[in-house]
Amino acid sequence: MKKSITVSALVVALLILPFTLLPADADGTATCPKGTLSVSYSTEKEVVPDTVEFSVTVKTSDKKSMQEASRKNKEICNKIYDYLKANINSTNGDYIKTANFNATPIYNYVNNKRVFDRYEVSNNIVVHTKSLDKVSSFIDNAITMGATDVNRLNFSLSNKDKQCAELLSAAANQVKGRGNAVAAALGTTITGFKSVNTSCSLNQRNVNFAYANMKLMRASGASMDAVPEAAPATNIEVGNITIYANVDATLYLK
Repeated sequence: MKKSITVSALVVALLILPFTLLPADADGTATCPKGTLSVSYSTEKEVVPDTVEFSVTVKTSDKKSMQEASRKNKEICNKIYDYLKANINSTNGDYIKTANFNATPIYNYVNNKRVFDRYEVSNNIVVHTKSLDKVSSFIDNAITMGATDVNRLNFSLSNKDKQCAELLSAAANQVKGRGNAVAAALGTTITGFKSVNTSCSLNQRNVNFAYANMKLMRASGASMDAVPEAAPATNIEVGNITIYANVDATLYLK
């Protein structure tokens, strides 16, 4: 008999406890969520980039002295730095920096023996600019002044955060509208959000750049005097880049 009373008390407690933990409506009546609904929406937008970053490399060498190879490199780099500093717009966020400097002896292998060949100095100059209309002349003049390589161009967007905010807002509205439509079709309503995850990314446009005329002539040892004065300017196609936004939400239903 004692055992039966204990079980009955436990059953009563279990029947009362769930109802006391349920959320209540504004009038104080208890509500029972029917479940959750997951909704996601992705959108994208093509935009014209307003910023580009590229680098030019200056390589110099000397058979006898590292100091002479370094002097040659400094002379060329100073000319390029002076030219770029005079033509970029620093008040608009443009800047120049040295990304990598390397000075090393170069060896070749002859008959399985390492033989000294030359001293080589390399300096990598990075240019970050919004003056997209000047990129061609920046590259052409840097090459003319002695740059030996031009590395790929990275096009990007300076106001990415603003663009992402607009796309995420539009995606969130779509999630809300679709959630309400599905809930209505199921004969229920949305009471709130359990979780919301967002993401926004930009596919920076990278262009592998190959400077044909002066670079190849310098590599082959041809005189720069042989380059035609009327050589056409380097053609740079800016193109478009794409911004991707996504919203994933889990909604409460009742």
